[in-house]
Amino acid sequence: MSPLELHRESAWLSREDLDAARERLPILYVDAVPVRVDDRGAVTAVGLLLRIGPDGGMCRELVSGRVLYQERVRDAILRHIEKDLGPVALPQVPPSPQPFTVAEYFPTPGVTPYHDPRQHAVSLAFVVPVTGDCAPQQDALDLTWLSPQEACQSAVIAEMDRGHGVLLRQALAHLGHPL
Repeated sequence: MSPLELHRESAWLSREDLDAARERLPILYVDAVPVRVDDRGAVTAVGLLLRIGPDGGMCRELVSGRVLYQERVRDAILRHIEKDLGPVALPQVPPSPQPFTVAEYFPTPGVTPYHDPRQHAVSLAFVVPVTGDCAPQQDALDLTWLSPQEACQSAVIAEMDRGHGVLLRQALAHLGHPL
């Protein structure tokens, strides 16, 4: 079944069903670190979203979201990048994407570096080159492109919520950038 054939309503849970599932099951997510690369494939910039956090303050985040029932992981990555960065972001996702890490989000702070007060979630994390025009979408207020060196500065990491700063540093380390 292609992503266009996936009937979203049958794959989407009602708010009540999602809350009930979150109380009983880990939920599968994808996290994506959008990057710009040069002609040699070296990362030149990392895209960070600016959102209003659950506490009402501003925070920086990566592209993130749930994998739907009967949705391929690759299709979920593409859907969330389009949802957050726009329909012409042109993500370069291979046919069989491989995560650089697996992040476990817990509702209890301190179990892992990743925290989500709503649920226990397991996220496959990917670095995704984007080549098109990107603009913040949905509830994102801004999209900022930073060099890898700027992105790992303590001040930027401190602005990131739910452990996304740790995930960003892991992505950059995976790409060979000194931290």
